[in-house]
Amino acid sequence: MRDTKWHWAIRVVVGVSACVAFSTAWAQQTWLVSPAGGPLQLVEAVLKAADGDTLELVPGEYRTAGLVLDQRKLVIKGVAPGVVLVGEGKPVKERALLTVKGGAVVIENLKFMGMRSDNGEGAGLRFEGGGTLTVRDCIFHDNEVGLVALNAEAAELTIERTQFGMAPRVVGGLHHLLDVGRIAKLDVSGSRFQQGFEGHLLRTRARENLIRWNLIVDGPRGGASYEIEIAHGGLATLIGNVIGQGAESQNRVMVSYGSGDRSWDQNRLVLAHNTFVSWGWLPAWFLRVHESRLPAGTRVTAINNLLVGAGPFGLGVSGRFEGNRIASEGMLRDLDTYAFELKPNSTWRTSGIDPRNVDGMDLSPKNEFAWPVGFKPIPPGRDGWAPGAFQR
Repeated sequence: MRDTKWHWAIRVVVGVSACVAFSTAWAQQTWLVSPAGGPLQLVEAVLKAADGDTLELVPGEYRTAGLVLDQRKLVIKGVAPGVVLVGEGKPVKERALLTVKGGAVVIENLKFMGMRSDNGEGAGLRFEGGGTLTVRDCIFHDNEVGLVALNAEAAELTIERTQFGMAPRVVGGLHHLLDVGRIAKLDVSGSRFQQGFEGHLLRTRARENLIRWNLIVDGPRGGASYEIEIAHGGLATLIGNVIGQGAESQNRVMVSYGSGDRSWDQNRLVLAHNTFVSWGWLPAWFLRVHESRLPAGTRVTAINNLLVGAGPFGLGVSGRFEGNRIASEGMLRDLDTYAFELKPNSTWRTSGIDPRNVDGMDLSPKNEFAWPVGFKPIPPGRDGWAPGAFQR
């Protein structure tokens, strides 16, 4: 059949699109980086790389305090374990080992440790100025702040399969492992938080918070304050987490919601299938909701949570509380080895409510935390639901 002018026009558009896609893919480069400088040092690679490029770091120690990515679109990843961005171990004027200012940045398979600043707030990774930041398969140890995200109400931060721990044991230091300001969204999954001291394990003031399938457990000897603080309310969903407080905790509250004075325009807290564990001899306050600081009508939904230890859960809080169960340490498979699931013969095994349609929400735990980081899917189909983070 004879081509019309429309057929030719379509062919031209498709051809040009294919050429653009090909040239874009061809233009993206991968830069190999070494701490010894061959073939490239990290600072040099950042200067040479174009947006869309990938920087691959070989194992070794990188002294990077003060390095800034300003409005970049880059992937920075370690090619193997042992890529460490390390501080000098003494206070310096810089505020972070690496600062991301806006753009769209992905950080993978790096360890950030030993950052100290002269203001006492030296961060392994600092996120400011909006944009998106994804942190995946990383480790934050022994920094004054593990990761800090400053106020930028359009920014989004995603954290996957990442470890936070070993806060400096400085009295009065208030060193948080993860400290998130007023951003649009925080999404944390398959990650592990432990060994805090005075500061919080996870502190957030984001508009929307998705905290799912994590191990947020300070340990029997941990000295953190809150395990989770959602200071400014907002839309917060916690599903399938293990949240544990040590006997040396600085504050008996484990999850705090709405303690700040700048709540968001929309506020709702959902907790489903979380396992709370208190090692302390004093009662824990598993969930504290600061209703007097939140707008009227703020809704709290808490279903199928497992509370191990003594203490109130949502004391005086209005909302929907169903299927939540109190358990003793002896009802778990083996608390000493972090086997937090209920024993096979537990009477609580099928005592939860059906979480698949709770006020129009599917709150079923699709995954569960898998040691040391990450998560694995929960097989569908079962006779009844177990309260807590594990269905096995």
